[in-house]
Amino acid sequence: MTDENRTVETVPFEEDIAPSAQTDDGVEEEGGSAVESEARQEVASQGPAEEMSEPSGEEPSESAREDGSAEGRTAVQEASPAAEDAEPEEQPAQPPEQAPTVESVIEAILFATDEPLTDSRLASIVETSAKQVRESIDNLNAKYEANNNAFRVEQIAGGYQMLTLNIYNSWLKKMLRARSDTKLSPAALETLAIIAYKQPVIRADIEAVRGVAGGEVIRSLMYKGLVKIVGRAEILGRPMLYGTTKKFLEVFGLNSIKDLPKAEELKNPDRG
Repeated sequence: MTDENRTVETVPFEEDIAPSAQTDDGVEEEGGSAVESEARQEVASQGPAEEMSEPSGEEPSESAREDGSAEGRTAVQEASPAAEDAEPEEQPAQPPEQAPTVESVIEAILFATDEPLTDSRLASIVETSAKQVRESIDNLNAKYEANNNAFRVEQIAGGYQMLTLNIYNSWLKKMLRARSDTKLSPAALETLAIIAYKQPVIRADIEAVRGVAGGEVIRSLMYKGLVKIVGRAEILGRPMLYGTTKKFLEVFGLNSIKDLPKAEELKNPDRG
């Protein structure tokens, strides 16, 4: 076979195999139309499912964001009480209590008592000396005066008692009512004054000053606890002697009989 014949033979061979090797659209349609169509149909059937499964990348709608934020707020609200319970608030520290001193104990006793207490009695209660009691009372009065308090510790009937100052009497009288046992008639006041200034005194001397019988009035004063029998006179018949009591000093705010106003200092009400 000549070269020319071989050439002629080989050309058709290349033309025969060319359609299978080419990748142009025309060849693909001719050579693999059935296979390509089936593959395309299969891909088309699977494409929407794959697109739905893949994330789109788009932002969620406003309704979705609102739903998510509402759920987040609800979760925070439900968790906040638990957080508050887990972390209790710190309470302010209480100030330390001061230890009682001799002065404070004496002050408390005098504030609570309704009768005068002697320095020896206070010393036995506080378990200290009478000198320390007097010094403490002086210190308390100095503090009361510096603070302009309305009361002082005063000596009454041989003891100490906490009393208001005299300048407040007008206001206290409006509040307090006189006790029935301290209400005295003019006759009782006269008799009590005679006994207070002349004690110890017998009944005859009292009646001689007043000019009238005073037996009933004296008994009334004794019943009220303002007058008592202090002894008997060394004269004929040994009559009883009368004097004032400790309650008398308390009622009239006196420390002792020596604190009574002098007779010459008293003002005659009739002469003004």
